[in-house]
Amino acid sequence: MTIAQLRGRRIMMTDAERNTYLTEQRTCRVATVSPEGMPHVGALWFVWDGSSIWLYSLTRSLRWAQLRSDPRAAVVVDDGEEYGELRGVELSGEVRFVGEIPRTGEDCAELDHPERMFAAKYFGLDSLPHDERHAWIRLTPQAVRSWDFRKLSGPAQ
Repeated sequence: MTIAQLRGRRIMMTDAERNTYLTEQRTCRVATVSPEGMPHVGALWFVWDGSSIWLYSLTRSLRWAQLRSDPRAAVVVDDGEEYGELRGVELSGEVRFVGEIPRTGEDCAELDHPERMFAAKYFGLDSLPHDERHAWIRLTPQAVRSWDFRKLSGPAQ
């Protein structure tokens, strides 16, 4: 997925760098907005499949309620301590809810791959146990921005 980024071309991640980064990172921040226009940002675990970010969210959360009301969201994955180490990706667009709500484990071919990735990444398991409190949100971004400030001082490490 090649997406044009108008500013910051020098520090922009390549497609391969972005895919590797999103696959390796563990926590994202999801931004939503209430019907009254109040923003909300919360941390969440995720998996990246190369074209979409999959969020496994509590269905009784403010994030869930706000996304049901307004499916627009922005997700940021970032890291780094010092200025020259900062890097991250921002994905934005409209979310789609996938599978039953809450997730009980019914057959859903679209969730086979994300659930296997999530189970392996966070629990070291082959399959995801379902607690009937979470469900899946898929964001296939309409806009992507990335940055890797390590590129300012030479090759990325």
